[in-house]
Amino acid sequence: MTDPVRINLALQGGGAHGAFTWGVLDRLLEEESIEIAAISGTSAGALNGAALKVGMIKGGRQGARDNLDWLWSQIGALDDSALPVWMHPWFPDPAHVSKSLEYSLPYVWGEALGRMFSPYTVGPFYRNPLERIVDQFDFASVCAHDGPALYVCATQVRSGKIRLFSGHQITTQAILASACLPTMFQAVECPDPETGQPEAFWDGGYTGNPALFPFFEPQYPDDVLVVNINPLQRDRVPVTPPEIQNRINEISFNSSLLRELRAIDFVQRLLADGSVQSGRMKDVRVHMIADDALMNALSVATKVVPVPTVIAQLKTAGRRAADDFLNDHLQDLGRRQTADLREMFT
Repeated sequence: MTDPVRINLALQGGGAHGAFTWGVLDRLLEEESIEIAAISGTSAGALNGAALKVGMIKGGRQGARDNLDWLWSQIGALDDSALPVWMHPWFPDPAHVSKSLEYSLPYVWGEALGRMFSPYTVGPFYRNPLERIVDQFDFASVCAHDGPALYVCATQVRSGKIRLFSGHQITTQAILASACLPTMFQAVECPDPETGQPEAFWDGGYTGNPALFPFFEPQYPDDVLVVNINPLQRDRVPVTPPEIQNRINEISFNSSLLRELRAIDFVQRLLADGSVQSGRMKDVRVHMIADDALMNALSVATKVVPVPTVIAQLKTAGRRAADDFLNDHLQDLGRRQTADLREMFT
């Protein structure tokens, strides 16, 4: 029996659309020929990464799958027994649900109020709604040296710089910071590792969605599999206020990822033409799993409102996308890159 191929996972944020990543991970964990060496996650990607690591340490691959199921049952999905896959064709199309929600009066009123008031308006009554979920994570496992290495990305508010949390630095507050959209949540404070003073953080998507540079360290494998939630390209120009705002967020949240992919492409070209001696810089191989057609059909509404039927369908779509990737490219892992980086930049 051959040794499993070791890969790194880069998990994007995208609110409740992170259920797509849940499906991808669920399928990858079935593939015993793949070993997950390290995970970099932002926002929903950080939640997925932490849940996977805890489950993996406690119960192996099946434990990781079970813990991801638990996470999304808490966020808003129904469990598999309540929403069997065979029923999904009879669910309303997720695009229709997303659009209906976007134009519903409660959602429209909520959006209007969100532009008039800040999360600080509620004063002492405020509590981050994700806190009750993240508090239930076993942080002894999240921070353990065993299992995949885990990196959580957040954005320091005052400096605008990226902050990576790893090891014992990953706490409830660190994960909440990674998922802190400033129009919805109050900034999350975490201690500065040098001064020990509290520092405010917002969503990591502004500076790293997700961060790839942790994988450049020599102890990690060369293959990086990016699970992309925010579509790199939209089919049409947005015209409504929600569509425009959503596309602005997608572009800003993809920009940091594209910058790092450009850097990887640049190093690949230097190594290929001999400008840099082989071995002096890491020759990263990039792979990507995405479903841009589905994400183009959805709106921002189902990112911020976890609709159980949509979450269940996103999981199914993620499993399907991962299965397609494995059928086409499993043999390429550890050997050659499958993402066309140059095509992304033209």
